[in-house]
Amino acid sequence: MDSMETRRLELLLELSRVGSMRGAAEVLGTTTSTVSQQIAMLTREIGTPVVEPAGRGVRLTPAGRRLAEHARTILAAVEAARADLDPDGEPAGTVRVAGFATAIRRNLMPIVAELATSHPEVQVVVNEHEPAEALAQLADGRIDLALTYDYNLAPAASDAGLDSLPLWSTPWSVAVPSHQDGIARGDALTVFNGFRGHDWIGNSRNRADEDVLRVIGSMAGYEPHVRHQADSLDLVEDLILAGMGIGLLPADRPTQPGITLVPLTKPDVRLRAYACTRRGRGTWPPLQLVLDRLAAGSGRSPYPPV
Repeated sequence: MDSMETRRLELLLELSRVGSMRGAAEVLGTTTSTVSQQIAMLTREIGTPVVEPAGRGVRLTPAGRRLAEHARTILAAVEAARADLDPDGEPAGTVRVAGFATAIRRNLMPIVAELATSHPEVQVVVNEHEPAEALAQLADGRIDLALTYDYNLAPAASDAGLDSLPLWSTPWSVAVPSHQDGIARGDALTVFNGFRGHDWIGNSRNRADEDVLRVIGSMAGYEPHVRHQADSLDLVEDLILAGMGIGLLPADRPTQPGITLVPLTKPDVRLRAYACTRRGRGTWPPLQLVLDRLAAGSGRSPYPPV
């Protein structure tokens, strides 16, 4: 154990995240054989296997998982020490992000482009996931940053183990075909009563949308019938234009011709976007750099005019 190198711990930690020697090598910019050799040396150092076969990949053994947990703490401490000893040093490392498409495109991608020039030693790995998926990966250490959202009428449960940075919020409306007869107007209950009996389109990967429908529907005295589910907002629009149902869409999102957005008020519906990190992890220099950029751009409209 005395001769254990932080590089091997970094390889083990990445291996725990991606589940394959090749994947870890690609993320860390090395070769599969190097990863294999270093993990073998780590096994000899601690005297017990840290990985075992799992299908076409590998998974950590119980000892490997425990060591990976220690690795997170050790590597963070090493980075903090480096930053303390050299406060003017350039941040360096790989920031792993999971989040929903709108926040990735509108908030994260401009930062990625800027860092490529200003801080080339900071790499960003991106995976698109809905909030529950992203938060699960954040909890078990597979990512460093989760871009999530909730609704004011379906708030996410608080988690004392997370730090959360509000990014933006935007109102949502009911989207209907423009040729719809007698489009209901008024407060949210009036609007929902006007569409009683219609089929609705929910989100295939996040129950929060349907929770919002049921909250307002219950206030209006009925349960909306969710017949279709789609993750893509473009697909939601296509289904609406095909006359297959109505759904919720951002009020400030440019839509295809033939779709009318009906405002929801009293109560209003707002989507709220966040950047979430594990408690205390945000001081890691590469992650702090990304968080600072996110905070600076938090006023950016998620759906600018086209």
